[in-house]
Amino acid sequence: MKKVLFSVLVLFLITRLNAQVTGTWKTIDDETNEAKSYVELTESGGYLSGKVTKLLKSGQDKKCDACPGERKDKPILNMVIVENMKIQDGFFQGGKILDPEKGKWYNCKMWLKDGDPNVLVVRGFVGVFYRTQYWYRVQ
Repeated sequence: MKKVLFSVLVLFLITRLNAQVTGTWKTIDDETNEAKSYVELTESGGYLSGKVTKLLKSGQDKKCDACPGERKDKPILNMVIVENMKIQDGFFQGGKILDPEKGKWYNCKMWLKDGDPNVLVVRGFVGVFYRTQYWYRVQ
């Protein structure tokens, strides 16, 4: 009985966290502090992904010149830049995030800022080095 209650509680918390982070977020450049884009986060099959839905700093036709592989020279608008994030230990993690400006993929971890469900903390990292951005919910 305890296992069933625990499983129901975990499922409830996962569903609630998914509902809180899905939607459209305004990204802020952590180096210039300028608004960069809108990213829409969606959940499918227990995984979170995100695509660029609006560019705020550059023209809507901007291409990903520095991107590797199949994304090279493709439009950044509608590009998937967050992949395979899943809930583990209360965070979205285990996936990757692309920085189209630098053309680099980073391991990623995301969580809602304590006390403010309209701020998403996004941390990209390689080894022990990381960058943190704050994304703001678009109402």
